[in-house]
Amino acid sequence: MPAMDAIERIASRLEALIDRVEGLLPPAPVETDWEAAIAFQWQPLSGAGAPGHTGHLVALPATHAIRLDALHHIERQKATAERNTRQFLAGQPANNLLLSGARGTGKSSLVKALLNAYAHQGLRLIEVEPRHLVDLPAIVRAVAHRPERFILFCDDLSFEADDPSYKALKAALDGSVAAPPDNMLIYATSNRRHLLPEYFSENRQAQVVDGEIHHGEAVEEKISLSERFGLWLSFHPFDQQRYLDICAGWLDALTPDGPPAEAEWRADALRFALERGSRSGRVAWQFARDWVGARGID
Repeated sequence: MPAMDAIERIASRLEALIDRVEGLLPPAPVETDWEAAIAFQWQPLSGAGAPGHTGHLVALPATHAIRLDALHHIERQKATAERNTRQFLAGQPANNLLLSGARGTGKSSLVKALLNAYAHQGLRLIEVEPRHLVDLPAIVRAVAHRPERFILFCDDLSFEADDPSYKALKAALDGSVAAPPDNMLIYATSNRRHLLPEYFSENRQAQVVDGEIHHGEAVEEKISLSERFGLWLSFHPFDQQRYLDICAGWLDALTPDGPPAEAEWRADALRFALERGSRSGRVAWQFARDWVGARGID
């Protein structure tokens, strides 16, 4: 019958249209298992764009087991970061924290060690890639009513001048009308003190007024972001002796039968650092793993 054939054709086209529309819709929200881990990672949805639904938090059941006492020659930085974190956990005023300086000197390791030290007091960590900072409002909504205390951790943070994540972070730190949640702080690490590339040409914009140096607008804009972090901790390259001290500490930790004598590994450690072009805590850790591991298969 012609009428039935027409109805069937319409129904078929409607089903095809529904299938196409469903393919454009974001998936259903994923519930976060808050009991599964002490650390979480923000994962944005592919093609996300629905209001209030741009991604979800994924539990990271395996985290780095590094301890605070395993980090050497950054005592001042450890003390300040630990005090700020304890204030935060106690419900006292605390600051967002920027850890900047030489690569491999313990910036990210310090944040991970703080998590391990204070997880039993309700501290949790949310890892966010710098390019996903545009999702900060969604992350804040996800944790705003949780009883835990969250460090939003952004490792190796740096921006280009037109990066949209730059404005999102700036607003989250201090520039938004909405107050930041009481249960979240931002801890970021960066090799750049001011998080943005700095060019020699920008220094020409500086002026001297009544004997004082006034930076140009470009420099002021870059300084304004880092100034929104209430605490700055600077990390500096290690000299040779400090590098060897850190090597000894890691060799002790990785050798169950007791640490080897320095005469056995000193020359190898110096050669390893020379080949890498760096004396840092990271290089010391890598050397210790290489040295102990090679002797474990002899």
